[in-house]
Amino acid sequence: MRINYDFGDLEAFLAVKDTSSFHAAAERLNLSQSAVTRRIRKLEVALGSVLFERTTREVKPTLAAKRLQARAEAILEDAKETTRAMRDDSIAFAHQRGALITVATVPTVIAQLLIPAMNDFRAAGQTARIRLLDSAANDVAEAVAAGEADFGICSIPMLEPTARFEPLFNDPIVLALPLDHALAGREILDLKDLEGTPLILPARGTGNRLLIDEAMARIKHPLYWTYEVGRSSTAVELVREGVGAALLPRSAIAAAQVAICRLQTPDITRPIGLLTRLGQSETAAATALKQAIRAAV
Repeated sequence: MRINYDFGDLEAFLAVKDTSSFHAAAERLNLSQSAVTRRIRKLEVALGSVLFERTTREVKPTLAAKRLQARAEAILEDAKETTRAMRDDSIAFAHQRGALITVATVPTVIAQLLIPAMNDFRAAGQTARIRLLDSAANDVAEAVAAGEADFGICSIPMLEPTARFEPLFNDPIVLALPLDHALAGREILDLKDLEGTPLILPARGTGNRLLIDEAMARIKHPLYWTYEVGRSSTAVELVREGVGAALLPRSAIAAAQVAICRLQTPDITRPIGLLTRLGQSETAAATALKQAIRAAV
């Protein structure tokens, strides 16, 4: 069944019912008398009932009008209550909707870069909520491209043609060794020095592994790994427990209790930067957090 009348028709009906006059109803609603007449006729056609008996001297409601009155009042009151509730919700949550920043980020930069930036962001009086999508570089780029994040922090500058990459700093890939390893005191090591030491590599398909494989291919030096892990934090834990040596971004090691050595050959560096979807409008809060990240670098 189609509903062929609207709230305006019900308002006109109640105005005529209350005033017993089309003229008075028109004045109450700030409409012309002919407009009120059209609305009543439309309502009568839709309901299939005559609502008012009209004479030159008076307007009398019919039995159908008396039955409709309570329902019409309830319908309009429900509509008004819904409008009030929606407006109240809009006011109550406007500050939250307008001040939520979603940042997609590789986990390795959270401790060294993102946490100091967020602390400065708060110290500057910013109150926006921050949602972190911590994931692999591929997933970060996809989240930005899909509009699921306001911006990203990752190490894959050219993965998404719809995004702009702003370099922040270069993060070297270093060698993490157990503190009691025989080579732990060396500042610079060559991969050949690791003969006999189990090697821990990032999982194939990750951004870090891609950088390492490309560097090895350039110098034509195949790597034979013993352990392959998906997260840098897992690799750090294995190194700390003396399981082996790991190739990791310097930012991923932070304050871990492991020895850090630079690689002489090859020199592997991953660019870390802000990834923003082209054409995306940016809130003031997101702009402020970006600036805090730049300053933290």
